[in-house]
Amino acid sequence: MRLLRVLKLVLFLGLAGLAALLLYGYARNHPEDLPWTDLDLAEPVGAFTGRKLVALGGDDAPACRALLDRAGIQFTALPARSTDTQCGYDDAVRVTGGAVDLGDRPAGLGTSCPVAAALALWEWHVVQPAALDHFGQKVAAIDHLGSYNCRRIYGRAEGDWSEHASANAVDVAGFRLEDGTRIGILADWDADGAESAFLRDVRDGACDLFATVLSPDYNAAHRDHLHLDQADRGEMGWRACR
Repeated sequence: MRLLRVLKLVLFLGLAGLAALLLYGYARNHPEDLPWTDLDLAEPVGAFTGRKLVALGGDDAPACRALLDRAGIQFTALPARSTDTQCGYDDAVRVTGGAVDLGDRPAGLGTSCPVAAALALWEWHVVQPAALDHFGQKVAAIDHLGSYNCRRIYGRAEGDWSEHASANAVDVAGFRLEDGTRIGILADWDADGAESAFLRDVRDGACDLFATVLSPDYNAAHRDHLHLDQADRGEMGWRACR
C-alpha cells in the first residue's frame, strides 16, 4: 500500500510538472493572454488586451504614445485642454497616417491615446479582415461623428459626464471601401446581406478592445453609430458590449 501511494505521488508530480511546462510554453508564445505582461501593439489581440489598453489612460500617456510610435502609427500629440467644468484632456493624439486615416472623415479627429491605440488594433485585426471576408476588399476610410464633446451622458443637465468629455470615446458612423462603396450604421445595420453581417462583426470585434461598445442594438440613441470608449471602471474592469 505504501508503494502504491508513492507511485501515485510520483505520477501526480509528473503530471503537474508536465502541465507546468505546457503552461510555461504557452505563456512564452502568447504573452497577450497574460495579465502581467506589457502591452505590445504588434502582438495579436489576447484575453487581456482590452484591460491593458484601458490602463494606458491618465498618467500613462507617455507610455501610450511610445507604444504608438513603436507600432509605426503616425500621430500628433495634441495640446492639453481644460475647462472650468469636468471637461478636457491631456493625453489626446491625432492619428495622421495608416491604411485608415481617421483624420479625414471629417478632418481633425483627436482622441485619448488609449482610444487611438484600440482603433489601430481594431483596424488591423477586426475591420480589415472583416472587409476582406465580406467584400473582398479593404476599408479605405472610417466615417466618424467626433470624439471630444463637453457634455454629460446623453446631453443631460445632470448626471455622470460622458467619456466624450475627455476625448476618451469616438462615434463611428460608417466605412468606405476601396471601390468607394459606403457602409453606414444607420442605412445598413438592419439590411440583409454582407453589409449587416460586416457591421456586426466589427461591433463584436471591438468588444475585445474597448471598455464600452454600444450599437443600434443598445438603444435608439445609437441607431446611427457605434460608440467606442475606454472608460476606466476600476479593479473589476467590467465591460459593456451591445
